[in-house]
Amino acid sequence: MKRLDYYWDSLNPVAILLLPLSWLFRLVSWLRCQAYRMGLLITSELPVPVIVVGNITVGGTGKTPLVIWLARHLRDLGFTPGIISRGYGGQADEWPQPVTPQSDPTLVGDEPVLLASRTGCPVWVGPDRPRAARQLLSESDCDILISDDGLQHYRLRRDLEIVVVDGARGLGNGLSLPAGPLRERPARLNRVDMVIANGKSPLTEHRMTLVPGRLINLADPSHQVGLDYFAEQRVHALAGIGNPERFFDTLRSAGLELQTRPFPDHHRFTETEINPEDQLPVIVTEKDAVKCAPFAGRRHWYLEISAEPDPGTIQQLDKRIREFKNG
Repeated sequence: MKRLDYYWDSLNPVAILLLPLSWLFRLVSWLRCQAYRMGLLITSELPVPVIVVGNITVGGTGKTPLVIWLARHLRDLGFTPGIISRGYGGQADEWPQPVTPQSDPTLVGDEPVLLASRTGCPVWVGPDRPRAARQLLSESDCDILISDDGLQHYRLRRDLEIVVVDGARGLGNGLSLPAGPLRERPARLNRVDMVIANGKSPLTEHRMTLVPGRLINLADPSHQVGLDYFAEQRVHALAGIGNPERFFDTLRSAGLELQTRPFPDHHRFTETEINPEDQLPVIVTEKDAVKCAPFAGRRHWYLEISAEPDPGTIQQLDKRIREFKNG
């Protein structure tokens, strides 16, 4: 049985069948947005600038690598950034929760652990983002916050909105959930401060590229090799992310011969799943690595990925960010 997102690239019988639910979702989403814009629902304002990085579609767009790049870039500009996130999939009994590289992704979510590991920034998670943000600020000296995937969380007032779109998939069939991938109407892109495409896109002139880095051994992180280390070799490629094919294509482009196995986004891997009966190397995504590390062996590797915005995008972004300093 095909996953629902298989039908989101075109107008097909399944998508048409789901149109009534799609219209209902779009209506509820629009009414909620209007309630915040009219002041019927209250937003929380923080004492520091807030940058929201999100998307209007479901599925992987490259948002997490951009958040990592942005956190480091803000530090280079003289800021002390912190990161808040929902902690999707986390099963902690109490919220909000601080996140460190050693945190259990089962409790706080996989992406926050990755963000804490790659940025070194204070990270707090919780469904109530304003509360998580206030807790972070009370326990750190951060002077700017990044809200990861918080575009639709209107309770938190934001100073800069960045939307990431997938250059290849765009907005899919242009329909709202569940008939298509959209969380909000396409017109929402006209109200954000910047749209950045992962690859070329007719939706925006701003662009970034996802650049593969080193392959890092899960059992011994000091053991790192280039992606071409496994060129022309047979390997298992596992991915529990929003767009697994992008990850597989990256490995294929380096000459690896793949036995692929995609999983749902945020999949909680088991020891059996990452240990096929043969002895071939196993390569997972960086996000999946934080969940697989506790039971990984020396044949398990993950690929580090970094976002690289183009110079024009960085220049435009810096212009907006410096307004925070001047303000």
